[in-house]
Amino acid sequence: MTRIELNLAGQPISLIFTQQQIIQVFSQQQALVLETESAHQQSCTIAELPVLFDTSQLAQGLIGVAIDSQPIQWLEVPHQQVEKKRGLLGLAALGFKLFKSAKVVKAALAGASVAGYAWLFSIEFALMLIACLVVHEYGHVRAMKYFGIKTKSIYLIPFVGGLAVSDEKITTRWQDVVISLMGPAFGLITSVLGVVLYYATEMEIFAGVAVLSALLNLFNLLPILPLDGGHVLKSISFSMRSWVGLLACLGGVLLGLYISWTFGLMLLVFFIFIGSLEIVFEWRERHISHLLPLDRYGQVVSAVMYVLVAVGHIAVMMHFADSESVILSLPMKILSN
Repeated sequence: MTRIELNLAGQPISLIFTQQQIIQVFSQQQALVLETESAHQQSCTIAELPVLFDTSQLAQGLIGVAIDSQPIQWLEVPHQQVEKKRGLLGLAALGFKLFKSAKVVKAALAGASVAGYAWLFSIEFALMLIACLVVHEYGHVRAMKYFGIKTKSIYLIPFVGGLAVSDEKITTRWQDVVISLMGPAFGLITSVLGVVLYYATEMEIFAGVAVLSALLNLFNLLPILPLDGGHVLKSISFSMRSWVGLLACLGGVLLGLYISWTFGLMLLVFFIFIGSLEIVFEWRERHISHLLPLDRYGQVVSAVMYVLVAVGHIAVMMHFADSESVILSLPMKILSN
């Protein structure tokens, strides 16, 4: 990618583009809405004036700009590459891409997950847990496909959970919100279906699936990176202001550390460390981020969606709070404490 600074319509503008198209336009550190007019033309509004960009000659080092329906002017673009910041997360991502290339490894991970959970608990619990994890990750995959993002597959990581892997990066904060929430939303479908089957068959295993799915997905909705709830918080808060996003995400880190201390969840501390690195990189790259931010309407809708999914899982847990079964009532006791 290449980044250049221009002065258009009396405003300092930053353009980030490849040899084929413009990726993002920034004005005063705010991402502008970029519309596609044709195969080689994109437009946006700068200082209330329509601006048209022609990218048909980008490969030759030229970009066309037309302000307020004026004739297109061709500007030379320097080959100043945006610095690719590859920290520990970048190396980890590269390592994981190599790691996930073998299908036999994927099958081995799934088998190890079932065996590990069965060893700790029981084979019935292991199968229920794997089913909940697969449905959750499938929700992420369906959301990715809805946005036209190519996906690899679902990977089960023993004693950690699951992971839905994509081939492409998201381009908007809205995509991040929807993809993050679809995992817990599909998990809510599992919980509700478990309740229905429990009353239809009177088999306690279905109630167990409902409660387990609710507990797992509600945990995943905690506003802590890299959990799904943390991604929703990041997308909403960074769409408001960069400093709001930083403070909100740091608040999530403190919440995660408190939960880790209270319940003795040492593995969560590791995830919080990874999430903290993500916060640092997000803050450092805030001026060149290619992600289109949420407008005020999108921020409200995202928050409402988050609350509805979380309340749905809490309702399932509350439904079995007075159950004589210790297992079924345990999640609500944990939540109430």
